Amino acid sequence: MITKLRTIDLFCGGGGLSLGLSNAGVEVVAAFDNWNAALDIYRRNIPGHPVECLDLRDSIKAVQVLKNFDCNMIAGGPPCQDFSPAGKRDESGDHANLTISFAEIIGALHPMCFLMENVERAQNTLPFRQALDIFKSAGYGLSVVVLDASLCGVPQRRKRVFVFGLFGGNNNVLIPYIQRYQDSKPMSIRDYVGDSFGVEHYYRHPRSYARRGVFSIDEPSPTIRGVNRPVPKGYPGHSGDTAPVSDQIRPLTTKERSILQTFPKSWDISGGKAEVEQIIGNAVPVKMAEFVGKCILECIKDSSKLEEFKFDRDGNCLLFEQKKTYKTRTSD
Repeated sequence: MITKLRTIDLFCGGGGLSLGLSNAGVEVVAAFDNWNAALDIYRRNIPGHPVECLDLRDSIKAVQVLKNFDCNMIAGGPPCQDFSPAGKRDESGDHANLTISFAEIIGALHPMCFLMENVERAQNTLPFRQALDIFKSAGYGLSVVVLDASLCGVPQRRKRVFVFGLFGGNNNVLIPYIQRYQDSKPMSIRDYVGDSFGVEHYYRHPRSYARRGVFSIDEPSPTIRGVNRPVPKGYPGHSGDTAPVSDQIRPLTTKERSILQTFPKSWDISGGKAEVEQIIGNAVPVKMAEFVGKCILECIKDSSKLEEFKFDRDGNCLLFEQKKTYKTRTSD
């Protein structure tokens, strides 16, 4: 029987997914990204394992590096700008192709299980569907679920799609655990931080003035994005604003935004403001990752499918020689 899940975190960013999975009881053995500013924040806050710069667009080279690590799980959130409402929505862009790269890495390494995270609308794109096909061809049973962070211990309405794959397992095995443990009501900012921010209402710059810009701490925050702007002089107000714009209305600070992403208050986010804001906005909320991690651990513990695996004495999954393989793309 498995005694420990050990994971590699791909596209680790500033460490939200790693910290959440670790808090749930998953051991993170290594983390990789191609953004040095994010890696600097990760290294300062999560010591104890390799944190390396790696271009994951080349799945063949990535596999050669990753196969040297002792893990039975791979997790990651391929960059989502090409799928995001705030991005260009380019399904053929480099970021979209990283979703394929992630799938190819899974298909080549065959960990016992994997977890992939992305924006909600990614599931309607061709690269996402291609990734699911790769996972299925590699022998994984899949659980695909859209989660609202405000129902997973996070004071933020942030919807994300998670794909959990178990090698040799059935589809949808994770769904009952998600349904069992989700909160029944959204978490508000006040629920999470009380009055510590010193505001009742705050400004969050809308994508257009057709949307509101003033929010109350008695509701979940809207999605924390990679931009954080002051109240512009020309802001006209909106009928949905929870308070009129005044000198008392301000945007949340970088630190406050990191707290809404459920990073610890002690988290060191020093660095260039624009980069740090982007790193925070891109992160998987820590408590959301912890919620999913706990569901995965309980699912695997309960899964009768584990009897079909062979394990070494440390709980490493020893996969069958006849397992399916997926050939990764060749380098240019």
